[in-house]
Amino acid sequence: MNKQEMLNQGFQHFARREYSEAQKLFEQAIAEDDRFEAAYSALAECLNRQGEIAKAVDVVRKWIEINPRDPLAHTALSRLYVQKGMIQEAEDEMALSNRLAMENSGLE
Repeated sequence: MNKQEMLNQGFQHFARREYSEAQKLFEQAIAEDDRFEAAYSALAECLNRQGEIAKAVDVVRKWIEINPRDPLAHTALSRLYVQKGMIQEAEDEMALSNRLAMENSGLE
């Protein structure tokens, strides 16, 4: 099974709320390609759904290391910070996400 198939199968488990099975597949996809951003995004949300917010934050930070200009990664981190009660950090990440989205769209 290649990384995309692992991701797709993980999404199927995720949709059925089989989070531990989905998590394993997302982690396998990352093991196959440690720069596979979609798998980091999916894994972070999977961990979040399981109440593992601190682990989800770590995953999103790794995603941001891979692609610091991805507005979706910064939005994901902002959402997790809100859940942790880190409001200023959440606002900072959302502002960065908005700025990157504008730059990426050429509308700055």
